[in-house]
Amino acid sequence: MSPPDTIRVVNGLSKDAYTYYPILIVGAGESAIALAARLKEEGFDQFRLFERQAGIGGTWWINRYPGVACDVPAAFYSFSFSLNYKWTSLYPEGAEIYKYLGDITEKYHFVDKIQVNTDVSELRWLEDEQLWEATLTHMVPGTGDLSRRAMNQRIAEHGRESVYLRQEKVRARIVCSCAGGLVEPNAWPSTIPGRDSFEGPVFHSARWDHTVDLHDKNVVVIGTGCSAAQFVPRLTKAPYNAKSVTQVMRSPPWVVPKAEPPGGKEKYERLSPTLFSNVPGMAKLFRFLCFANGEKDWFTIFDDNSWNHKTRKTLELQMVDRMKSMVPEKYHEILTPDYAIGCKRRLFDNDWFLSLNNPKIELTTKPITKVSPKSITIGPGRVYPDPDDSNSKAPTDEETIPADVIVLGNGFEVTTWLHPLKIRGKGGKYMQDVWDERGGAQAYLGLAMDGFPNLFIVFGPNTATGHSSVILASENMVEYNIKMIKKILHGDVKTIEVKKEAEVAWTKTVQERNKRGVFNNGCQNWYQRDGWNSTAYPYSQIDFTFRCMFPKWSDWDLQYTRKGLLKKRAQQAAGVILLLAVVVGSYALRRRGSGVFSGLQTLNHLLGNYVKQGLFSALSLANGVIAKLPD
Repeated sequence: MSPPDTIRVVNGLSKDAYTYYPILIVGAGESAIALAARLKEEGFDQFRLFERQAGIGGTWWINRYPGVACDVPAAFYSFSFSLNYKWTSLYPEGAEIYKYLGDITEKYHFVDKIQVNTDVSELRWLEDEQLWEATLTHMVPGTGDLSRRAMNQRIAEHGRESVYLRQEKVRARIVCSCAGGLVEPNAWPSTIPGRDSFEGPVFHSARWDHTVDLHDKNVVVIGTGCSAAQFVPRLTKAPYNAKSVTQVMRSPPWVVPKAEPPGGKEKYERLSPTLFSNVPGMAKLFRFLCFANGEKDWFTIFDDNSWNHKTRKTLELQMVDRMKSMVPEKYHEILTPDYAIGCKRRLFDNDWFLSLNNPKIELTTKPITKVSPKSITIGPGRVYPDPDDSNSKAPTDEETIPADVIVLGNGFEVTTWLHPLKIRGKGGKYMQDVWDERGGAQAYLGLAMDGFPNLFIVFGPNTATGHSSVILASENMVEYNIKMIKKILHGDVKTIEVKKEAEVAWTKTVQERNKRGVFNNGCQNWYQRDGWNSTAYPYSQIDFTFRCMFPKWSDWDLQYTRKGLLKKRAQQAAGVILLLAVVVGSYALRRRGSGVFSGLQTLNHLLGNYVKQGLFSALSLANGVIAKLPD
């Protein structure tokens, strides 16, 4: 029997020594934590997670803006294999979700497998060794929390050593990239005149600067996405107490109400921890109901058929009526979207609309045309509604607004997948170059590319949905990847690689389907760029779940080891023997003309006496021999 695959130092004290990892995991966010936990459940702990940031949790580590919270029910934002029965509310704040992820690392005992402040900057496939070489960049603690732009600025001002300590090259048999999509914050347009003259703090909501005192300050917020909808209502209240908030919007989002907890907020928060902890199956049932409700949205909003068009129109009218009942009349026109609901990510929120009644908060669609040391100028003109619409009453006049702090809530660079990680596969070809040649970022089921063997992605291109939980999608991909990884770890397969024709065909289907769906229905969204949608999954999560449960093995190239090939042939032989046994038994039944019950007894007797003993003996002998073979 071959020795177990373990983490070890190869070549000892020589200059070409390196550390070898059976599995190297990029990132330590929720996807990486799910993968590590499932590997531990499968009995394998020879892996390492490398995380650029200074802590685990990914988006829940780095996003600490006021009011950061989950906008889907928490029961649905937890792993099926480790449910949390004690959420304090239906929509817990970020700190509670961060604690849940930390508890997972402790429960499954892999805290010691996580290395933070370490950036995996490059991966290179070594064809002769059939291993991945990874370049690890060890960082000054905390600098990994900076955006790439902030890092580059720091290097320009203080030198490379102010960010990077040293580099190290390691090798791995399997690499799993769990790098999240919401990592690099968008910058604000560099074309705005006077941008560099502003004297106050400027920061992105994903890098909230808690050292900035907002008390009695005039705050300008750029953006109206999910994050902005959570923090804007809080800025004028204690402990922030901003003097004013001016929110600049490019186009209105569709805002839908959050689902109310069963029994009401107070009763749910008081009773749910006890009920979920003590009533068998109740937490799983509630999680399933949350899933079913999300899938209902898919079939009523996101699918592409005439019925969807009708249900979308009905829902849109309801949401516009709701908006008009909650916000001042002066905002009715600029908060009425001109695109189909679902085209952009919906805002699940009960507070933002109500906050617009606060006289300290002002919403505008006039563009920022100038930045001064202590103010911004908005207008003349507007970006929504269409400036050429002569019937619109939305204001277009020029206005100078005092500004002490500018907060960017304008999203992330979500179409630059895996960036800035450089991945060089077979033939020295970079993954980004392959994507450029084929039209855009892509991956088979969002988790593998041809030419990059033994490299698996969790939450890659075209796996995001607008109706379901990211946790569910990630867990589905983790389960798929586990099926692949086990074949390599058990010594049956050396390399696994998706076939090019399968990847190309899948991508063609996804792009064609997305062009017909709601994501291409009259809006400018972060799902796509230049007509290429590299973000959205065009089907339901039921569909994705089944695809991940049952891999299509004909779409994959598996390079078997000698042991694996013999095991495969033994299994094929067993299948043939079993089929023959069924044929012989069926023939005997027909000859005897027995009734159903006695016929089944006869078949069992035949299988027991003539087939089963020989079959199991042969399989036991084969497995014993195979287990002793070297890989």
